[in-house]
Amino acid sequence: MSTASVVAPASPVKAATAKAPDPTVTDPALVKRAVKAAALGNAMEWFDFGVYSYIAVTLGKVFFPSGNPTAQLLSTFGAFAAAFLVRPLGGMVFGPLGDRVGRQKVLALTMIMMAAGTFAIGLIPSYATIGVGAPILLLVARLVQGFSTGGEYAGASTFIAEYAPDKRRGFLGSWLEFGTLAGYIAGAGLVTIMTALLSADDLTSWGWRIPFLIAGPMGIIGLYLRLRLEETPAFAAEAEKAENNRPKTPLREMVAGQWRALLLCVGLVLVFNVTDYMLLSYMPSYLTGQLHYDETHGLLVVLGVMAVMMIAQPFAGALTDRVGRRPVIATGCAGFLLLSVPALLLIREGSLLAVALGMGALGLLLVCFTAAMPSALPALFPTKVRYGSLSIGFNVSVSLFGGTTPLVVTALIGATGNMMMPAYYMMAAAVIGGFAVWRMTESAGRPLPGSAPSVAGRHAE
Repeated sequence: MSTASVVAPASPVKAATAKAPDPTVTDPALVKRAVKAAALGNAMEWFDFGVYSYIAVTLGKVFFPSGNPTAQLLSTFGAFAAAFLVRPLGGMVFGPLGDRVGRQKVLALTMIMMAAGTFAIGLIPSYATIGVGAPILLLVARLVQGFSTGGEYAGASTFIAEYAPDKRRGFLGSWLEFGTLAGYIAGAGLVTIMTALLSADDLTSWGWRIPFLIAGPMGIIGLYLRLRLEETPAFAAEAEKAENNRPKTPLREMVAGQWRALLLCVGLVLVFNVTDYMLLSYMPSYLTGQLHYDETHGLLVVLGVMAVMMIAQPFAGALTDRVGRRPVIATGCAGFLLLSVPALLLIREGSLLAVALGMGALGLLLVCFTAAMPSALPALFPTKVRYGSLSIGFNVSVSLFGGTTPLVVTALIGATGNMMMPAYYMMAAAVIGGFAVWRMTESAGRPLPGSAPSVAGRHAE
C-alpha cells in the first residue's frame, strides 16, 4: 500500500462475515498529518484570541477616538464579540459545503480566511491616520475571522474523527484542543513578553502589529499541511454512493432530520464552552476587577493552568478510549457541580497558592471536556450530514452560551452583588451537560455512524 492510500482490502475474517462492511485500514503517516493540520488551525484561531484579549487596551487606543479609555476598551471588545454573531452563519455555509465538496477543501478555505483576517488587522492604519475607517476595517477583519471560524472547529474535529482508527479516536482527537491551548498560550505569552520589553509608546505605535502579522506565515504553513492531505475515507466512501461524487443534503435535513442529536450537541457544547470561557477568558478579569488581584500574577496563573491542561490533554484523551467518552464527560459535569463553589472560595481567598489550587482544580475538570468532545461530538451525526449538522449545533451553542459567558456573569454579579455567581453559572451548565451525557450513546471503540469500521495500520504507534 502506498503512503497516500488509506483503504486496504478487507481481512479474510471480515470478508467471510455476511454483509459486514470492509474495514478502513488507516495509514499512520497520513493520520499524523491530518491531526497536525487540523490542530494547527485551531491553534491559529486561539493564538488570535489570546493576542486580542491581552492587547485589548492598546487596540482601543489605536483604533478608537481618544479621551475615554473605558469607551475605547468597550469598543474593542465589541468588535471582538461581533465575530461570535457571524459564527453560526459561517457554520451554515461551510458545514453543508464540507458535506458536499469534502472536508479537506473547506478546511483549506477556512485556514486561508482566518490567516487573512488576522494578518489584515496588523496592516490597518490607526484612527489617527484614517479616522473612522480604522474601526470599520477592524470590524470587517473580525467578521471575516468569525465567519471562517464557523467552519473550523466542526470541520477539524470531523476530519480527525474520520481519519482516526476507532480504538484511538479519543487520543487523536484530544490533540485538537492541545492546539487550542498551545495557540492561546503562544498568543498571550507573546503579548506579555512584548509588554515587558517595549515601552508603552512603542507598543502603541508599531509593536502591537507584530503578533497579528505572524498569522501570515502561520497560515501559509497550515495551508501547506492541509493541501497535502487527501479526503477522509468516510467522506470518500459516501461520495461514491452519489451519482456525481457530490453528496447533496438539504440544510433542512441537517437540522430537522437531526434534531435529537443537535439538542445533545448544544447541551454538550454548552457545558464545554461555558466552563472554558469562564476559566480562560473571564477569570483573569474576575481576579483583577472583582477581587482586586494583581493583574500580572492573575495572567500568569491562567497561563500556568493552561500549561498543566496541555500536559494532561493527551493522557485524558487516551483514557476516553479505554473507559469511554460518557464516563469522562460525566466526571467533568459532576466535578463542576460539586467543586465549583469550593474552588471559587479558594480563588477568593486571594493568596497565590489558593488561587492556583482553585484554578488548577477547575482546569483539570475542564480537561474532561477538552479531551473527550473532539471525538464525542462528531459521533453524534451520520457521515452525510456530520460536518453541516455539527457546525450548526456547535456554533449556535457557542454564540448563545459560550461567548456570552463573561458578559452574563458580569451582569449577574452587578444585579445581585453576589460574588459567587461564576460558580453557580458553572453548576447550572454542569446540570445541562449531565443531562446531555445521560441521553447520549457511548461511541468509544465503535465506528462512526454511517461509516465502516476503522482500524490502525500495521505501523501505527
